[in-house]
Amino acid sequence: MPENWMLPRIFPIGGILFDFLFVLIAIPIEAYVLQNRLKFDKKTSIFYAISMNLFSSVIGWLIFFIAEPMLPIQMKSELISYMFFNNFKSANTQSVIILTACIIFFATFIMKFFILMVLLLSLSEPVAKKEEEPQTSKRQRWRTFSTAKLQNSNLVITTLIANSLSYSAITIILFFRSK
Repeated sequence: MPENWMLPRIFPIGGILFDFLFVLIAIPIEAYVLQNRLKFDKKTSIFYAISMNLFSSVIGWLIFFIAEPMLPIQMKSELISYMFFNNFKSANTQSVIILTACIIFFATFIMKFFILMVLLLSLSEPVAKKEEEPQTSKRQRWRTFSTAKLQNSNLVITTLIANSLSYSAITIILFFRSK
């Protein structure tokens, strides 16, 4: 870390407000996907969508504020130019932005998946265990393992679909903003 590390003096209020708009757009889209694919009720799917998006947004802004002081001067000036004036100074910045957008997409997907897993595991009600569980056959244990594996992959696919749809809507809004 550089020895002159400190928080920025000017917060990108426009960027933060656009992020708030993006979260407001992503929540209903992801809640709809969670409700349809994972068969949650509306209240539960909205809760999970809000939690996933707010936690991942906060983590993303923390990463941004930690990483921004470490960027090279040219990247900082390009970032400031885009945040305040909505344009870039050099042409090769767009390739860096496309690469960064791909990294952000997959990082957000992974964050949202783990946040959803943690929420599902921590908010599940404890099941009352019987005094003595009957012996299960090898076939029943394999079926239970296969079902858990299928549910886990269903959760990954659902999170990927929800994240993809919300990012598509955000990309369309950014496209209209640039015109």
